[in-house]
Amino acid sequence: MKFPVKLSKEPEGGYTVTFPDIPEAITCGESIEDALYHAKDALESAMDFYLDDKRPVPAPSKPKRGQHTVELPASVAAKVLLLNEMSDQKVRPAELARRLKVTPQEVTRLIDWRHTSKIDGIAGALKALGKTLEMRAV
Repeated sequence: MKFPVKLSKEPEGGYTVTFPDIPEAITCGESIEDALYHAKDALESAMDFYLDDKRPVPAPSKPKRGQHTVELPASVAAKVLLLNEMSDQKVRPAELARRLKVTPQEVTRLIDWRHTSKIDGIAGALKALGKTLEMRAV
């Protein structure tokens, strides 16, 4: 999940970074490289807003030619896919726990982007929702 960013040069120096698809993620940096470095943290932190509000995370739009992007770590991207599918199907964590035959706390950890989860657990949860997690190297 690579999200395009908008870099804006500030009159007093430095750059502001915003995400057209994730308006909650805003940051800045002294240089383009510094701003993009901070943008990764801002993007990951914005995932809290979606998780807390139980809203699906918008899919990244196609970047324009030459536009910088910031990629979510694979583990966070997989959890976003799971959360979005739960939202689409209106499946609450307790219901997913019942389907997986695990405790609700295990599902809570599985969907918490800050908690390290095995990819097999996320794949299993998606399978319980009738979906398959596919991965590829490019």
